[in-house]
Amino acid sequence: MAEPQRPLMPKATAVWLVDNTSLTFEQIAEFCGLHPLEVKGIADEDVAKGIKGQDPIASGQLGREQIEAAEKNPNMRLKMAPPKHKMPAIKQKKAPRYTPVSKRQDKPDAVYWLLRNHPEFTDPDIIKLIGTTKATIQKIRERSHWNATNIKAVDPVTLGLCSQLELDLAVTRANARRERTAKRAANAGATLKPVADQTPVIAEDSSDEPADETAEP
Repeated sequence: MAEPQRPLMPKATAVWLVDNTSLTFEQIAEFCGLHPLEVKGIADEDVAKGIKGQDPIASGQLGREQIEAAEKNPNMRLKMAPPKHKMPAIKQKKAPRYTPVSKRQDKPDAVYWLLRNHPEFTDPDIIKLIGTTKATIQKIRERSHWNATNIKAVDPVTLGLCSQLELDLAVTRANARRERTAKRAANAGATLKPVADQTPVIAEDSSDEPADETAEP
């Protein structure tokens, strides 16, 4: 069962409810998540000395109508009012892909397979897919890896480093990105005029040509 929502400042809210309402100690205690004896101590000024009361009506945590109804019915329990403004969901940062130690030695084989079979992949694509590093990819591409002689191309799906669905999705994204890049390049080329169209043609003036000295006078 989900824990009921409590006021942001339970003791300060309890102080205000004790001072400004005729709610029972049990009602205040349950709403604020306190013990009834603790609420009684607040009323007797033995507890929460110096704490300024927090108005739950002003903060939108309780409605005045609900308080008035609860004052008339000691068995009624107060409930937090729904928030007036919906808070946007916080997107949690995705943790790096974890690969068991037993499979980490298979990553170079998977990287080599991806480099051979999917040239459309960028280094970040490969890193995200199987959780390797940029330095490892570069060494395998240049055949300067310490174990280059033993590296063979093996499908990462077969090695269990990713699922077929994840691989297919990565291929789709990479191809879509490449198509967008090609389209932008084509559009940029279409806007450029040929050099011949940009350079003005200077008409030749026959009057400026030197006279033929061999002509007879």
